[in-house]
Amino acid sequence: MFEKLFENSLWASRFIVILAVLFGLVGALILFVIASFDIYGSALYVFNTYLTHAHPENFHADVVSSIIGAVDLYLIGVVMLLFSFGIYELFISEIDAAKCSEGKTNKILVIHTLDQLKDKISKVIVMVLVVGFFQKVSHIEYTNALDMLYLALSITAISVGLFFLGKVGKNEPK
Repeated sequence: MFEKLFENSLWASRFIVILAVLFGLVGALILFVIASFDIYGSALYVFNTYLTHAHPENFHADVVSSIIGAVDLYLIGVVMLLFSFGIYELFISEIDAAKCSEGKTNKILVIHTLDQLKDKISKVIVMVLVVGFFQKVSHIEYTNALDMLYLALSITAISVGLFFLGKVGKNEPK
């Protein structure tokens, strides 16, 4: 009897992950709102600049950097969404609303194993790193040919890494 009570309690303790799911969703919402305000602020900056016929020194770089920063926040928000959906499906229940009317499942947010969750989150994190790299590179001043060579090599390394990351996902058995 004690064993059955303990096992039932242990099994019910999985519902504690609801906190991670809820706060993951709150975090995603916060990141989406902040990123949207950043884009809105960039749009106002561009509009005001053109309205006043001013052209600040690093106008294009500032606008592009601001938008890239917002994309970075959106991607981190996607990581939080994937985390929330994945943890819910792994510990609580399948999400019935994710199933299409024909009985098929929307595969984007459906996660059946911890490895699937890890793979989906790691791919988005890699994209966050790539976007962050692009944002940093846009602010660097290139003074000589060696700087340009380093830039070319780093872009090549990122491209090769993304190529192989894409290959890994396609070669998995279905």
